[in-house]
Amino acid sequence: MTHACRRLRRGAVTATAVGMLTVSVTGPAAFGAPVSVRTAATAPQPPPPSASPTGEVRTLTPAVTRQLDETVRQVMREANVPGVSVGLWTPHQGTYTRSFGVADKSSGRPMSPDLYTRIGSETKTFTVTALLKLVDEGKAGLDDPIGRYVAGVPNGDRITLRELAGMRSGLFNYTEDPDFFEALTSDPRRPFTPHELLAYAFRHPVLFPPGQKFSYCNTNLILLGLVVEKAGGKPVQDYIHDNVLAPAGLRHTLFPTDAAFPSPHAQGYTDQTATGKVQDTAGWNPSWAWTAGAMISSLDDLRGWARTVATGVLPDGTTLISPATQKQRLTTPPTTIPGAGYGLGIFNVQGWIGHNGSLPGYESLTIYLPAAQATLVVLLNTDINHNGAEPSTLFGEAITKIVSPGHVFNLPAQPAAR
Repeated sequence: MTHACRRLRRGAVTATAVGMLTVSVTGPAAFGAPVSVRTAATAPQPPPPSASPTGEVRTLTPAVTRQLDETVRQVMREANVPGVSVGLWTPHQGTYTRSFGVADKSSGRPMSPDLYTRIGSETKTFTVTALLKLVDEGKAGLDDPIGRYVAGVPNGDRITLRELAGMRSGLFNYTEDPDFFEALTSDPRRPFTPHELLAYAFRHPVLFPPGQKFSYCNTNLILLGLVVEKAGGKPVQDYIHDNVLAPAGLRHTLFPTDAAFPSPHAQGYTDQTATGKVQDTAGWNPSWAWTAGAMISSLDDLRGWARTVATGVLPDGTTLISPATQKQRLTTPPTTIPGAGYGLGIFNVQGWIGHNGSLPGYESLTIYLPAAQATLVVLLNTDINHNGAEPSTLFGEAITKIVSPGHVFNLPAQPAAR
């Protein structure tokens, strides 16, 4: 969920949570350790499981809540995470909403659940939802070739919109291009246009014939953003607002067109810089990620979005995406990551459906477990890896090992685009 994407500088795409959009190259280590997931200390042992009507999620008793508190703090210490907010909501087993640490290291301002945050590759779920709305309206077809909408795409007469959304296009990922990395890190406040981003990708040969295999690629989503604009007849940020955000009641989610960042928000911290030194990133321009990763949201909005994107159903019970189209979105063939499938802009990891996100300074994870109607959202203000592991994945695995031991969110590191 995943986001992950490759980290920009050193050239290779690696993935811990394959759905994230970042610009560096080292990927996380494989998972499978105890609750602390590849960290040094040993997490506290869980109390005896509490029964739940579904058997899928444990009841959030005071003992379980204390264990969650201890585990989140432990991952924070070991991964050196400044601040994190965690929300876990279930219909019958209780609710857990906590913020830990600081939103700004210089002032000591505490992290809080009401902050806006950059959500990186979770943007992909909104872009693909916009595309699926157009499919339902008959304005686009999943099996249309991308060349019908955008000229100059390598294999554009063969690559379909379905293959772009499912990360099976074979196109080169522009965030792996060294010249792009240099341009971004030399001036992270500069704007990029979609066609500038595509130019970095298209000067590289295709990696494989379309549909042959899974390869996470941010170039795919830039192209789908252009499809939404052409088929939707308006700028992508307006189409997403009018046809996705407004119907879903997401009042604190937006697609920025510049570096503006609503308040209150956390400061972000990254080492994806020209020098490798940690820098503040709240003022960086996310245009380089556009429809692959530029959006902003909040803990509560992502809570509502998790269920909507996983089911196609709005909070009022009406449909955002038709059942037939939603079924296609949730067809999640295997990926290069064991236990993880990827559909149309969405992951299925051990039963948890959703996406992760990462871009310099921020990471997020928004997932939904249909078997228990449970939602988990994690937001943090750093993307700095810990022992090769993405911090959002460390939190996701640690938390789900406690609350849903039969469905552990474990995205091991594999060579795949972040």
